[in-house]
Amino acid sequence: MAQEDRKIEAELLENFLIVWNPKDGSALYRMGFYGKPLGIPKPKSPDFNVPLVLDLMEGLYLLEKGIINVFEGPEKSRVSARVLRARARQVYEDFDLKFTVYKDLREKGLVVTPGVKFGCDFAVYKQGPGLEHAPYMVSVKSRKDEITPTEIVKAGRLATTVKKRFIIAVPDMERGKVEYLIFKWFKA
Repeated sequence: MAQEDRKIEAELLENFLIVWNPKDGSALYRMGFYGKPLGIPKPKSPDFNVPLVLDLMEGLYLLEKGIINVFEGPEKSRVSARVLRARARQVYEDFDLKFTVYKDLREKGLVVTPGVKFGCDFAVYKQGPGLEHAPYMVSVKSRKDEITPTEIVKAGRLATTVKKRFIIAVPDMERGKVEYLIFKWFKA
């Protein structure tokens, strides 16, 4: 477990962060299901003896919260939140919108993981992966995005098929707030 008086070290490698110390990685995973243990697709326990891989969104969140320090290269140069955010903007489309939603959901005590396999931005858990199936799939949209009825029906059908609630998250970047549109499907 990480000591209280020090931050966990994570190395920036391309578009991921690696927590090389398995004890620190296990501590992060235990803290909120952050990251993926290397080579363990569905960990049965937070106690693993391998490095932890964080995506840039998780890494930036943990860096801003003061939980991790990020370094890069053989000289272990410190990576700031500004630099990490710039890197994430190159990787994620609409990063600022998605990060606003990610932070909001995490601040509400929810566990947020990538939702690619569900065709959305995030899979969201109340308890965490391995403890339950994600009850929500969240797509992030800008206020100026148009959403067609066909898109809503497609997302709703997918959500129903995988037994999830479909949510559209619309961040208000000026106020730093997020509105959530939750769709519930029923048979008529």
